[in-house]
Amino acid sequence: MNALQLIKYGEIKDGLTFNEVDKPTVRANDVLIEIKAAAINPIDKSIILGNLQSLLPIPMPSTLAYDVSGVVVEKGEQVNKFQTGDLVYARVPQEQMGTLAEFVSVNTVAVSKKPGNISFEEAASIPLAGLTALQSLEYAGIKQNDKVLIHAGSGGVGSLAIQYAKSKGAFVYTTTSTNNVEWVKKLGADRVIDYKTEDYKSIVNQADIVFDTLGKHYTAEAFEVVKQGGKVVSVVGPMDEESALMFGMTDYKLPEELASLSRDKNATYKFIFMHPNGAHLEEIKSLIEDEKIKPIIDKVYPFSESIDAFVHLASGRAKGKIVIKIY
Repeated sequence: MNALQLIKYGEIKDGLTFNEVDKPTVRANDVLIEIKAAAINPIDKSIILGNLQSLLPIPMPSTLAYDVSGVVVEKGEQVNKFQTGDLVYARVPQEQMGTLAEFVSVNTVAVSKKPGNISFEEAASIPLAGLTALQSLEYAGIKQNDKVLIHAGSGGVGSLAIQYAKSKGAFVYTTTSTNNVEWVKKLGADRVIDYKTEDYKSIVNQADIVFDTLGKHYTAEAFEVVKQGGKVVSVVGPMDEESALMFGMTDYKLPEELASLSRDKNATYKFIFMHPNGAHLEEIKSLIEDEKIKPIIDKVYPFSESIDAFVHLASGRAKGKIVIKIY
């Protein structure tokens, strides 16, 4: 089968190539998915650039990407939940990475039936970003009337996090650029802050939850706007000590600046490393079918133009998700 593979770390156009590879084998708890669409994410770009070699070592060559939608064409001997012909979507586990191909084998714990009211391309745009949003906000214990700040509301994660938070009845602040303000308002955010003309720190105060999708100085600044006893969750800031232990980093300590800020506000800081979860995708499926969440796609590329899709991803200008149509 044809697959887009990483052959060396470095520049996108130098590191990627199409190769003919064997169709994946199906283990007892796997389903083989004929891929209709895949989506790419910032983590895929970071893998290509070599920024995650220590955390996520991979052999060369490796087929890229994690998000998938498609049709079950084969199932393992212990699989009862899915049948051949089922339309599904998933964020595949790390060890099964490789959705920029014609087929992928996926452990069923990561798989859900596809929402029935959206296309394969729309379904492929959901898993990684949707799971990141859900797991981050659920860790923070989001509930009705919570004041939530979600940075980068026009991004893949931010756009879904806004919708998920609103489905829970929260009051949502979000940041975005001037060009995206009206577009982001339509996602349901209660207060859209144009970071080019407004200082979000003068607008947001006493937030119950801050969802940090930007990192850098924004992680520390979260403690300026979160309430006493509030929660800061980040997908790009420094790891917390519990998360570091998951990666075998036994001597890791949270940077003192964040530790001090957390103590001063009696606030929780947590680094969220999204994990594949079919049950969570089923929850998202219900929200999509109830029209409480809608997929946000920036552009769909044909499989043959996958490398161009990564160049677009690297530009950082996408509104919503970048999807690649395989079939």
